[in-house]
Amino acid sequence: MGALSLRLPASIHRHIREIARQEGVSINQFISSAVAEKISALLTEEYVNARAARADLDKVAQILAKVPERPPVAGDEL
Repeated sequence: MGALSLRLPASIHRHIREIARQEGVSINQFISSAVAEKISALLTEEYVNARAARADLDKVAQILAKVPERPPVAGDEL
């Protein structure tokens, strides 16, 4: 496990301390979890963008053409 020295503004440190206390975890556990979530989000975005770049738009149009016309479910209207 690696060590990291981090300087944070006092207000952010207060928020982290309070949220970690409410969650019943240490500040280190909270920050580790938050960083892991951010990494996961960035990697997911990268994966989705890479998949989208490989998409065959003609095939997408063919698939969407098979979707029947129906009114939206209540609450899903634009």
